Amino acid sequence: MQDDGFFSKDAYAKLTGIEVVATGPGTAKVKMAVEPKHRNSHGTVHGGAIFTLADAAFALASNSRGIPAAAINSSITYMKAARDGVLYAEAEEFAVNPKLATYSVTVTNDEGEKIALFQGMVYRKSPKHA
Repeated sequence: MQDDGFFSKDAYAKLTGIEVVATGPGTAKVKMAVEPKHRNSHGTVHGGAIFTLADAAFALASNSRGIPAAAINSSITYMKAARDGVLYAEAEEFAVNPKLATYSVTVTNDEGEKIALFQGMVYRKSPKHA
């Protein structure tokens, strides 16, 4: 998927420093270099920053087929604290039908260690016909 402006319009992703690595039908990979602004009071990456990274991959993957999709449910499980380096989120389509689609997103660090697992479901809007 070429960036048709969808991701470039995501002001929050831009604010947090998220960048697109790759996209394809039902898939996406994004990255975020950890900066001081991403840390919580413990000195680790804030759970909200990790969730935002996973959510960005989820949004790209779920909107990759040209049908507008909006999240209706999502959850995340944190498995390991992240402190520095670059974090990656890779989304994969798990199931899709005309109205609903489900995605899993794996967040990893530079060493490939799993930081978090995210699952999300979207409602797919009916395509507009000209």
